[in-house]
Amino acid sequence: MRRFLRPGHDPVRERLKRDLFQFNKTVEHGFPHQPSALGYSPFLRLMAIGTRSGAIKLYGAPGVEFMGLHEENNTVMQIHFIPDQCQLVTLLDDNSLHLWSLKQHSGASELREEYRFTLKGPPGSPPSATQITAVLPHSSREVLYLGTESGNIFVVELPSFRVLEDRTITSEAVLQRVPEDYCNRRSCELVEALREHPKNPDQILIGYSRGLIVLWDLQNNKVTHHFLGSQQLENLYWQRDGSKFISCHYDGSYTQWPVSGDNRQPEPLENLVPYGPFPCKAISKIYWQTTKNGLPYIIFQGGMPRASYGDRHSISVVHGSQQTAFDFTSRVIDFFIIFSSEPTAEFDDPSAMVVLAEEELVVIDLKSAGWPAVHPPYLASLHCSAITCSHHVSNIPLKLWERIIGAGSKQNIHYSNMPWPIDGGTNIAPDPPQRDLLLTGHEDGTVRFWDASGVCLHLLYKLSTVRVFLTDADPNDNMNTLGEDEWPPLRKVGTFDPYSDDPRLGIQKIYLCKYSGYLAVAGTAGQVLVMELNDEEAEHVVDHAEADLLQDQEGYRWKGHEKLKTRDGPVRFEAGFQPFVLVQCQPPAVVTSLALHSEWKLVAFGTSHGFGLFDHQQKRLVFVKCTLHPSDQLALEGPLSRVKSLKKSLRQSFRRIRRSRVSSRKRRGGSGNVQEANAKFDQDTLQEMELAPVQRKIEARSAEDSFTGFVRTLYFADTFLRDSSRHCPSLWAGTNGGTVYAFCLRVPPAERRMDEPVRAEQAKEIQLMHRAPVVGILVLDGRSTPLPEPLEVAHDLSKSPDMQGSHQLLVVSEEQFKVFTLPKVSSKLKLKLTALEGCRVRKATVANFGSCKTDDYSENDLAVLTNLGDIQIISLPFLKLQIRYPCIRKEDVSGIASCVFTKYGQGFYLISPSEFERFSLSTKWLVEPRCIVDVPEVTSNNHVHSKSGMENAARKSSPSYILAQQTIQLACTGASGSCQEHT
Repeated sequence: MRRFLRPGHDPVRERLKRDLFQFNKTVEHGFPHQPSALGYSPFLRLMAIGTRSGAIKLYGAPGVEFMGLHEENNTVMQIHFIPDQCQLVTLLDDNSLHLWSLKQHSGASELREEYRFTLKGPPGSPPSATQITAVLPHSSREVLYLGTESGNIFVVELPSFRVLEDRTITSEAVLQRVPEDYCNRRSCELVEALREHPKNPDQILIGYSRGLIVLWDLQNNKVTHHFLGSQQLENLYWQRDGSKFISCHYDGSYTQWPVSGDNRQPEPLENLVPYGPFPCKAISKIYWQTTKNGLPYIIFQGGMPRASYGDRHSISVVHGSQQTAFDFTSRVIDFFIIFSSEPTAEFDDPSAMVVLAEEELVVIDLKSAGWPAVHPPYLASLHCSAITCSHHVSNIPLKLWERIIGAGSKQNIHYSNMPWPIDGGTNIAPDPPQRDLLLTGHEDGTVRFWDASGVCLHLLYKLSTVRVFLTDADPNDNMNTLGEDEWPPLRKVGTFDPYSDDPRLGIQKIYLCKYSGYLAVAGTAGQVLVMELNDEEAEHVVDHAEADLLQDQEGYRWKGHEKLKTRDGPVRFEAGFQPFVLVQCQPPAVVTSLALHSEWKLVAFGTSHGFGLFDHQQKRLVFVKCTLHPSDQLALEGPLSRVKSLKKSLRQSFRRIRRSRVSSRKRRGGSGNVQEANAKFDQDTLQEMELAPVQRKIEARSAEDSFTGFVRTLYFADTFLRDSSRHCPSLWAGTNGGTVYAFCLRVPPAERRMDEPVRAEQAKEIQLMHRAPVVGILVLDGRSTPLPEPLEVAHDLSKSPDMQGSHQLLVVSEEQFKVFTLPKVSSKLKLKLTALEGCRVRKATVANFGSCKTDDYSENDLAVLTNLGDIQIISLPFLKLQIRYPCIRKEDVSGIASCVFTKYGQGFYLISPSEFERFSLSTKWLVEPRCIVDVPEVTSNNHVHSKSGMENAARKSSPSYILAQQTIQLACTGASGSCQEHT
């Protein structure tokens, strides 16, 4: 009868659980997905980025971050900071305006939406009458000027968004002062640009799309000057002293206009087509920056010749005889220049150019010779090549950390040394308690090492495995092949490069030993590389070994891609991790599991055909084990074309087109490309197939189910496998068919390690009755504590495992957790997941949870992610469910597949191809933004206002003016409240 009784409520345990577990989404790392707008405040020195999904993110000094989300989830079209305020206005594609403020709340500040507003026209008017095309926040901080498609300019009051109808500037009023013959030829059409006079706030420059530009007097409500342009207008920019302005146009030209008090219809001073005389693309934005040496910086977007460079995304910088067209690898969304914003400064003296491209942020140092790029401390382009896997390592020893940073610094010699120019706010978050690494594997064969210790995910070092192999890369297929004397003077900038020379180079598994510095990476074509860290560049031969996982079995024929060809002779490697041995699996299928034991100098690897063990000290294959079932024909096909997602198929189609263009110049007949494309055995596709949410009861699976031999997990353990009196090294492997293999290993002692071979013998084979895929294997010692990592005890970072009591084996399958006693392997405990929900385990990791109340208590539990996107915490060794949190949407298959847990109860998963969401399950380990924004005291306005005394008095008595006179400290947090999913 006891099994029908519910366990009693334990209040002590419930209190302890509250001290141990708490779920928070803390910060988003990486580059915002699908950015659509950019803004900058010289006053706050903060940058704002808006996205197509309605997110808005503010960035300042490293660690200073805010995030907000529009409820409508519409595209953010424009962002404008209110001058000298902690406020900004966003314009969405539904024509709504939103006012955001940094507000203090409970001792911290947050980005909060204050008001929203939609401009409405008279009854019966068309939508174009109020469709906003240009926004100008006035320096008085009282009003916004809104240009529309109809040519009218509406004035709204801040912060209430009340329309001041008596101050509307109509197109009819503008055309009254324009010559009649010009009016007959051109109507005003939409308002393209609004610019306030830099010296006189009572005048604004209005630019209409057909080319008409007027200077409007706000006090007298009339046109003081009109400038008759002959080309379609794109944008306007005032020179600092207000004596001239620049207009840029659709035909790739820009024009300089004088503004004098006498001539109300001045002629242009000059009109230039920088890359003419052939038809050119539009110049969509332009800056004219003055300098002390007299030579201005002219910086403009676009303007390239249409025929030859119509597909380029460029921004040109001209300074005297120096001219460079920066060529970006993705579409430019917007850019701004950082220059002297002091009102008393005589010159602009630009220092940096900040460019928001569709896939990355690029900052150019305009002070240093050659205009080098600045290495960004945040907003990293994680997806510069598509992420294929990730691996987290906690608590990195200082020596290894410094060596990795040293290797990375040698790669960054081409970057500028200037401090990060966007430096608003102060990061007051406590220093990270430890050094953490997040390693990401990429489709182009690279591994990137990220500093994941704090709020900013910062690139430390990039490792490339391409040098080991011969690829089909075409040296002529380069976007930056022009010489120095070529015209236009293009220079490629940015790191985003979505194309891979060969999809077989893709990294699928990574394992780093933080104590020894050994690194193992495995790829798409069955390649396993073992590397060690070298502080200097070196040239050496990479040893090769083959592992035939089919073991010459008859009746099997690999139909997939070929293995990668390796380079003969010595290979030169730069400082950092350098490969010293390559193990090539045959057939060359995707490596699906990897384990490294640096103390025993062994590496284990598995594919869909079996698994093997390699001694990387003697450079000798120890054994291979074929796990194929006679029905596993799909494992020999290579690609899983029938389960590929539409997104994956489209991406691969574009790659095939690109590769076919390259290869058609080399060889005729596309059979090789078709075979290679059809043979790509992609682990991501496999995960998508397996991770699709299902609704079914748990039931025993047939041995005829496809991919039963697919090796899901490998695990090294020093435990009792043969009898209870002697423990020995062992290797455990779990397959997709619910089989667990255990091998006894004989590793010679250190003094005879190079003389005697490592021997292996199969000791156990466990077949789970329900045949669910095995996703994790773990051995618990006599104290029911997970065995320590290799070399962890030797470095005095862990207690020695208890070898006196009996050990236990925990096998985690997709559908249940089961504990066996060792060495008899008899069932002791099990926990089944809820069958009717179709819940299946996707990831399971042991995590250490410390109490937030006392440093004396911590416990090891199992953090489990399911295919429904839930995270469950399960106690060890009793397998009791502690708590469950919803984390990822169950429809987000790629997010679930990308999730990685840390050793101390945090985790990361991809919310878009370019962004990791960071979350915490622990009350003690929490990484989130915490910062202060110092609002400088506004002693005087940037401009000399010439308003009436009554207007000035009213302005000075307004709350916004009083607030601006004070120095306010706003402490900000970007915690879970504002971190909402928006993918």
